[in-house]
Amino acid sequence: MALEKLFSVEEAARELGGLSKYTIHAWLSSGKLRRTKVGSRTMIRESELREFLLGCNPEVATKGRKATSEAS
Repeated sequence: MALEKLFSVEEAARELGGLSKYTIHAWLSSGKLRRTKVGSRTMIRESELREFLLGCNPEVATKGRKATSEAS
């Protein structure tokens, strides 16, 4: 069973292009990103970051899905 990678708020900020951790906290508070709690730590699943990025640019998401389905 493969475990999904979890990012801290700081790691997620770096992964999204060097954003401020305060931006990530704001997105978590507003519901743009979903958090996963590990003890008292706020973590963000890799799949959440991917979904968020695809939601930011639906054209790329649509093209990516179309190319993937055509390749199958």
